[in-house]
Amino acid sequence: MNQLGTLMRAVEQPLIRRDWPNFRPGDTLRVETRVTEGNRTRLQAFEGVVVAINNASNRRSFTIRKISFGEGVERVFPFSSPLIERIEVSERGKVRRAKLYYLKNLRGKAARIKPDRRRMMRAAAEGAPVEPQG
Repeated sequence: MNQLGTLMRAVEQPLIRRDWPNFRPGDTLRVETRVTEGNRTRLQAFEGVVVAINNASNRRSFTIRKISFGEGVERVFPFSSPLIERIEVSERGKVRRAKLYYLKNLRGKAARIKPDRRRMMRAAAEGAPVEPQG
């Protein structure tokens, strides 16, 4: 089993993408993915709150939740997916949990996350423009 793990790691290592911005649970992201419909390819945006980040070595993924037409929608994105074109952090959230599954049971204003102004100012000072939604 150890040799298999080493082999898997060697095969997956060149495919890992590390060019994404730093984000944490509670942050609001806009992820643009390539969608192929027939013979056309277009970009589709999915914007929502990061609910969880799963750090399983090379197979890392993150879950984003948004409300669409009154219905909660969650989507899991692998970090190293070649279909992800761009990830933008639109707002930094201030949360005290690593997994925000409790948001599923909240509605309306109760499901809001406070913005983390300190992290937004730090990101702006480093040169990564992050503007709060308003």
